[in-house]
Amino acid sequence: MERSRRGDGVARVEGFVVFVPGAEPGQRVKIQIEKVGGSYAVGKIVS
Repeated sequence: MERSRRGDGVARVEGFVVFVPGAEPGQRVKIQIEKVGGSYAVGKIVS
């Protein structure tokens, strides 16, 4: 997990960039995808 300019966690999954608010760099989390754009998605932490 990396960090975006806005402070969100950033993961790369199957070709998508996934922004995860509240995730920290190096942290492993389970997420639920809430929004999908062209080449990115936004997820929330579920555990």
